Amino acid sequence: MAQFFSVHPEHPQPRLMRQAAEIMRDGGLVAFPTDSAYALGGHLGDAALLERIRRIRDVDQRHHFTLMCRDLSEIGTYARVDNKQYRLLKATTPGPYTFILEGTKELPRRLLHPKRKTIGLRIPEHPVVSALLEELQEPILTSTLILPDEEAPLTDPEDIRDRLGKLVDLVIDGGPCPGEATSVIDLTSGTPELVRAGKGDLEPFGLE
Repeated sequence: MAQFFSVHPEHPQPRLMRQAAEIMRDGGLVAFPTDSAYALGGHLGDAALLERIRRIRDVDQRHHFTLMCRDLSEIGTYARVDNKQYRLLKATTPGPYTFILEGTKELPRRLLHPKRKTIGLRIPEHPVVSALLEELQEPILTSTLILPDEEAPLTDPEDIRDRLGKLVDLVIDGGPCPGEATSVIDLTSGTPELVRAGKGDLEPFGLE
């Protein structure tokens, strides 16, 4: 069964965050809270982890995975960002958005969309994720925790443990999440395109 860490939602205990980061570095799959819903995540260089997430989510190679990053400079390492894109990112991060951008050579090819060579990126606004990213000092490879044949993401850590306790290595209980997935915005064409309407306000992108 998965380990279960109960952490303070606003001031997560550093000891538990260090342990969670170590589990990720060792290839562990972790369920953790974000500013939208719970997510599955782990070390971005771990090929086996990618397949574990695909099996739980029942998605194929065309599914866009997301890198959760600490800041804009980290996004710039893993995605090609021009001045116009940068201004939009700066105005809307951190927050409940996922941005589709062209990946750089810093990323393993297996993480990119097979045809478009794109990846999802986001800077979440949640103390638990921020603490985890600070411990790791690198992005987390993630996917929203939506199970097959379900439309809404999971939001309750006890429910996640009951349903996924044998499929993940750690559940971080940071309390309930809003339960609405991020808004997904494709920025690759020069004009923002809506992929999925979610928690993030669409007005900054002229998409309302």
